[in-house]
Amino acid sequence: MSEHTPTGAQPEEPTGSEPVRLDQGHVQGSGGIPERFENPGLPPHVLRNADLDDKAAKRAERQVATLFLLSILGTVLFLVAYFMVDIDTQVWVPFTNEMSLSNLLLGLGLAFSLLGIGVGAVHWAKTLMPDTEVVEMRHPMRSSDEDRQGFVDTMLEGGESSQLTRRPLIKMTFGAAMGLFALPLLVQIGGSLGPLPRNDLSVTFWNGEKGEDGTYTPKKRRLHRDPEDTPIKPGDVTIGSVFHIQPEGLLELHDDILNEMSKSSVLLMRLDPDDFQDTDKGRKAREWGYQGIVAYSKVCTHVGCPVGLYEQTTHHLLCPCHQSTFDVTNDCEVIFGPAGRPLPQLKITVDSEGYLIADQPFQEPVGPSFWERG
Repeated sequence: MSEHTPTGAQPEEPTGSEPVRLDQGHVQGSGGIPERFENPGLPPHVLRNADLDDKAAKRAERQVATLFLLSILGTVLFLVAYFMVDIDTQVWVPFTNEMSLSNLLLGLGLAFSLLGIGVGAVHWAKTLMPDTEVVEMRHPMRSSDEDRQGFVDTMLEGGESSQLTRRPLIKMTFGAAMGLFALPLLVQIGGSLGPLPRNDLSVTFWNGEKGEDGTYTPKKRRLHRDPEDTPIKPGDVTIGSVFHIQPEGLLELHDDILNEMSKSSVLLMRLDPDDFQDTDKGRKAREWGYQGIVAYSKVCTHVGCPVGLYEQTTHHLLCPCHQSTFDVTNDCEVIFGPAGRPLPQLKITVDSEGYLIADQPFQEPVGPSFWERG
């Protein structure tokens, strides 16, 4: 009870929209919800200038066409910059210092191409396309056949009411802008993937000397320790030891050295010749080695991670990325993990000075699968 309410007096019932005070206790409402809400309807439709004045409609048509032409010019600028402007050419741009002229023109071209189509489509819808409000009553989920046919008629009518047939200038410029807009995407996909790999995925530095025409002259290269770049003799490889190997002459390369190094990496280890399994794969692994010394590609056949973990007791090679496990005693057969192929073996022997050399290059591509390999 409020301090302003006399003792013994009953609080007044609230009326209308007056708030209920906290000292009034329970108040029985009379209810005020109508049995049926009235439909507020739609505001009156306001005609646009283009609906009332043919000159305004023509002006809007020219504005839309101009925006589509801007998109066309932006696409052309993109294509010219992509094919004609040297990527090393630098220009000074305010607030950004120097930047590549090619990147600047590519960005501006694509921006104008997108902006012209977007703003043109919005302006077209706002000024020329129908803007009358439509109320759609609720209906069953499946429309009747008449309604379905009505939808088809509405779509056809919409194409007519959008004035594409009456505005050939918009139709031509819009079609040209949309058609050309796809070219920058296709050009980037087709032209930015770099040169074709040819046979680069199937050969390594072990194949010999690479000529200017891409062909290889066979050469039996020595096995060199990595990173010392020193040759290795069979006596240096004890049972249980593992050496990381690169081909002789690799570090003398000036171009593409990292790519060649990644493909040519080899693991060298020594087993007791009796440890190899008595299977076709096991016998082949022993024969391609030298006195129990075998060399296998270091590139995992799953996704190309470096296989660098060797378990001496089990003679297993383990890839640390996804735990693919290869059995060295059976030609690096996959015994666990997602790898789909054994590690390729490098056939080795010794030269006249007693150093280990590659008797032949890898007989299959190293690393993960690719298109031609399957």
